[in-house]
Formats: sequence, C-alpha cells, structure tokens
Amino acid sequence: MKARKDCATKSNPALRQGTEMKTPAKTALAVIGTVAIDSVETPLGKRDRVFGGSASYFSYAASFFTPVSLVAVVGKDFPEEYRAILKERPIDLSHLETLEGKTFHWTGKYEFDLNSAKTLDTQLNVLLDFDPKVNFTERPECLFLANIDPVLQARVLDQLEKPRLKFVACDTMNFWITHKHEELLKVLPRIDCLVVNDGEARQLTGETNLVKAARKINGMGPGIVIIKKGEHGVLVFHEDHFFALPAYPLEVVVDPTGAGDSFAGGFMGYLAAAEGINAKTVKRAVAFGTVVASFTVEDFGLESLRRLTREKIQERLELFGRISSFTTV
Repeated sequence: MKARKDCATKSNPALRQGTEMKTPAKTALAVIGTVAIDSVETPLGKRDRVFGGSASYFSYAASFFTPVSLVAVVGKDFPEEYRAILKERPIDLSHLETLEGKTFHWTGKYEFDLNSAKTLDTQLNVLLDFDPKVNFTERPECLFLANIDPVLQARVLDQLEKPRLKFVACDTMNFWITHKHEELLKVLPRIDCLVVNDGEARQLTGETNLVKAARKINGMGPGIVIIKKGEHGVLVFHEDHFFALPAYPLEVVVDPTGAGDSFAGGFMGYLAAAEGINAKTVKRAVAFGTVVASFTVEDFGLESLRRLTREKIQERLELFGRISSFTTV
C-alpha cells in the first residue's frame, strides 16, 4: 500500500517550515493503544505507579499539533489525577472505557543500556476483556494503531476504514511478532506506515541488514517504514526515498519509557495537521517526532511533556536542524 498524499483537509492547515505552529480545531487523528500504570527503574531513579501507556504518551505528544481522540481501556483503579492529566490537552476521552478490574500494569528496569528495558512484570488486567467500539461524532482522518494486540488493531480498522482513512500507521513489538504473527501480517497490508525499532524489524523479516528488512516490510504492505534506533536515531524508507536522522543529543536521560510512543505522536500529529503527505512532509514530521521524544526522556512518565510548549518544540527543532544538516564543499 502506498502512502496516500491527502492526509488532512484544508480545515487542517499545514505546519509549514518557518511559520508558527497552529493547532487545528478539528479532531483529525485517533489512536488505539494502552493507558497504563507503570513501575520504572532507571540508573537515575525509581518510580512506582507512574502514569504511562502507549496511547497516553502518543496522545499527549500529538496534541501539540492537532486534537486527538484516544481509544483505550482502564480499570476502576485508574487515578482521577491521571485522567485529569490527559484533560490538560485537546484529547477526546469519550472512547476511554472503564471496566471492572485493574488497569494494565507494566514493570520494567533500565540498566546500563538505556535503549532497551528489561520487562520484570506485565499484567494485562482489563486489556483481556477490551473489545473497542468506536463511534465518532466527527470521524478522524488519520489513525495510529499503537503497540497493542493486532487483533484489536484490526477490529478498530474494521470500524473506521470505510470510507477509507487517509493515513494509517502502526506500531508493534517483539511479543506480538512472536505470538500473534499471522494476525499482524493481516494488519500490515491495511496500513500506510509501520513504526518499529531495529530489533523488531529484524525479527519480523529475518533480515540482519536493516535496509533489506525495510524493503521486505515494504513488500508486506506499508509504503513507509520507520526504524527507530534509540540514541542512534531513526531510519526512514518512504517509497523511493530514504533518509536518516540522529537522535537529539542529550546529556541526561532520566527515563526512556514512552520515547517511541512520543516520537510516533509528534510524527502523526504533524502529518494529521499537514495539507498532504510527501517526502518533504514525512521528513519534517520525523524531525518533529524526534524533538518531542527528546523532551519525554528528560523525566519520568509524562512529567516532561506536561511542562512542554509549542514554543519549546520549535526552538529545539531549529537547533536540531542546525546540528543535523551539512553542505557539500
């Protein structure tokens, strides 16, 4: 599937280079994923019951560019103060379902290598009974399938893709690649973009070379393949175009949890507010995603994102542009 070039309508003006970012009033973007309570330990500290989840990070990051509708489930134990954090931003919570039971809980630890976490415990809890039903008053044009069971990803696609969505991107992880491989392969032809890390790309394709891996994923359906490499940046394969960006250089990384989801939020938020999708807008969206993710890792949970402003994003983007560009002499 080739990426469609009309992700947003004229009611969502593009965030053009050199102009002030403006948040469109229309909800152009939806996400299905997890809203979670995490316990995280890194070399710089430890936090219990911190606000997390793929959809939480994604929504908060994307909301700096466009309103977002969040599709997820929580348990009765989900703190009201965490729900209030989501309400700080233009995030529609009408599809945040509450079920009897406990909220999805992840416990992880980062040691010397901050690019990967050691999972100590995963409690799916109410996710086991989650059957998403979407009935938007105003149908979003773009959709992100965050890291969640591909069966649930497919159910949301079934409800939204007719008439056809204008842009769909997807994330996954090693667990789903191993245990829901066939279900994931059925989702890939239905999306425009896959966002995975380097290990997941290799696992999905059986290729050690990331260029070959990306091309093989292209053959599975997505016209755009984004391979995240943690502190080493990102590789982007968009039809016949290829480019790479470094990570934004930071002296202190407090908590890498949610960096990939925040990257995806910045990326999709920018595209949802853009007038069209082409090599230029994809590059710029990846740069915005990289910058937003660089803020996320500076504190635990969503705390750094809560202090973020569009002005700070723009300032760091301009600096990032200067340090990551070169000219031939």
